[in-house]
Amino acid sequence: MKKIYLFAAAAMTAMQLQAQPATQDTYVGAALATEDLNGTARYVGMGGAMDALGAEISTMGSNPAGIGLFRKGQVSATMSVNVQEDGKSFQDGSKTHVSFDQIGIVFAGRTSKTSYLNFGFNFRKNRNFNHVLAMENMALNGSSQNRQTVVKDIAGLFDTRAWSQLDDMYFGNMLWDEANKQMYSYDGESYNFSRANTGYIGEFDFNISGNIKNRLYLGLTVGVHSVHYKNYSEYNEFLSGQYYDEVLVCDNHKITGSGFNIKAGLIFRPIEESPFRIGVSVATPTFYRLTTENYTDFLCAEGSTAKRDRSSAKEDFRFNTPWKFGLSLGHTVGDYLALGAVYEYSDYGACDMRTVDGRYYDYWSDSYYTESSTDNVMKRHTENTLRGVSTLKLGAEYKIDKNVAVRLGYNYVSPMYKESGVRDQTLESPGVYYASTTHYVNWKDTHRITAGVGFSFDKFRLDLAYQYSMRKGDFYPFMKDLSATVDLYDENGVKTGTFTESNSCSSVNVKDNRHQIQATLTYTF
Repeated sequence: MKKIYLFAAAAMTAMQLQAQPATQDTYVGAALATEDLNGTARYVGMGGAMDALGAEISTMGSNPAGIGLFRKGQVSATMSVNVQEDGKSFQDGSKTHVSFDQIGIVFAGRTSKTSYLNFGFNFRKNRNFNHVLAMENMALNGSSQNRQTVVKDIAGLFDTRAWSQLDDMYFGNMLWDEANKQMYSYDGESYNFSRANTGYIGEFDFNISGNIKNRLYLGLTVGVHSVHYKNYSEYNEFLSGQYYDEVLVCDNHKITGSGFNIKAGLIFRPIEESPFRIGVSVATPTFYRLTTENYTDFLCAEGSTAKRDRSSAKEDFRFNTPWKFGLSLGHTVGDYLALGAVYEYSDYGACDMRTVDGRYYDYWSDSYYTESSTDNVMKRHTENTLRGVSTLKLGAEYKIDKNVAVRLGYNYVSPMYKESGVRDQTLESPGVYYASTTHYVNWKDTHRITAGVGFSFDKFRLDLAYQYSMRKGDFYPFMKDLSATVDLYDENGVKTGTFTESNSCSSVNVKDNRHQIQATLTYTF
């Protein structure tokens, strides 16, 4: 059914946003700030619980002091096969892909009879974005994406930074009738949605570490991050309209750039005669300098008649992740059993999305610099949407004999999103003003179960690991609740009543269950 709004037309003028930046908001920041359980097969097989045990190259990125436990040099490389359990290939997204996950080297140097000074380098794929999501014939029950644009206008948001690129495309192509000065809104019947995320964040760690009399181990790592993120989505909305009965929005989004952080850690043995170890670690925020690019195709149709539009964008932005803190325990029994536990905490409500305010050239250093500031509106939204996250890692390794080891692990990550989390499209923020999509997923907690086996051959070791990761979430095509009220007047200016329009949608339960099989080849020298 089509609805006509005369009151909304008085001050409405078409906006042109064809070359503006793409959206950067809380949900983009959350995707960039989180990490996967990844590294060598030994590290993954033990659930990542090796921060206090050390002598594992992957701990370079979690507790740098772990590299101080090496007594010999080591080089390793890791490959994996990843399978999304219920995935369906879409565009560049595939449910199965092969990944190069890690390569690194450690140089161990003795400085005294009981002390070492070690250096290391490690590349690790700390975030794998590959994920496909699809749903068909989901009920809208009268709500629609185009109606959200109408409700925002009724609320008086058309002249603020809460008016988005997507609103502009709806308004300019199917909602506004210039000849009759009318605005139309259509009831939604159902929608189809498909999305393919691809890419990764690669972490290049440079480490210096050592130990003092085999009691105290210290480490420092400088990490350089490389971001390669792509997203393609299609939102197909079916309407009960007199003029338009279908809308298709195809959005391409890419984020590239780099960042850096510093990680520090220590491990100590409180009892000299015991191998029991306690570790603590801290990581600064990762300071990202990023570029976003997107183009969005919009099509609205009635039968064989169609209108097409496109919006494109490219812009720089800055993003800072939160601090991370870790506490770990490790214990060995003889040379056949190793036990580890790690607790990490990071407040994702402290994620900082920043806008670039200006650029200047420094003639002295012959360099260009940029200045940025916090998007305070989006920061408050992030604080109200994301929460502190606790990660628990537990792992064990048992040597059947000196050449064969078996491993088990468990990894738990508490929910990042609050129950009330919403991708708010009414904020006066660049993150809304330049938005070309409105969908979002509030993911719940993550459970990972791991297992592995290792085989030693003289100076070589082959490690295999299996990881099963499970999480559920709630998907929304747009804001779950939005309403606005306007006063109605007669021709004499006398108020005759009020009119309220609302737009709401229910969530769809989605899940992200994955299988990963890894193989690491290590050489000790």
